Amino acid sequence: MIIATIVRRDSDRRITSFAIEGHANFRKIGKDIICAGVSTVSIGTVNSIEKLAGVELPAKMKDGWLSSDIPTLEDAASDARMQLLLESMVVMLNSIAEAYGKYVSVQEISG
Repeated sequence: MIIATIVRRDSDRRITSFAIEGHANFRKIGKDIICAGVSTVSIGTVNSIEKLAGVELPAKMKDGWLSSDIPTLEDAASDARMQLLLESMVVMLNSIAEAYGKYVSVQEISG
């Protein structure tokens, strides 16, 4: 199972970190559309943040694992863009989990 953990601060609800780990095991490697979807959403979000918000996230990636601590940006506009992209990632991951809950779980915790 793939488990996506989204960490939020209590006061302002910003996403401060996320971790995505595991394998869906929906199909064999190379044919697993759920793993491919989660990977596309999460890695695409990191790449979008770098391109659209101008922020290089301190992302760590290994086989079946992606995580990042999210910095607080001094530029409010860039911070808002980054947070919007992260919220979009959460929506997309939840959409996958709604369709394939046996293989993907999204949990949100307060930091």
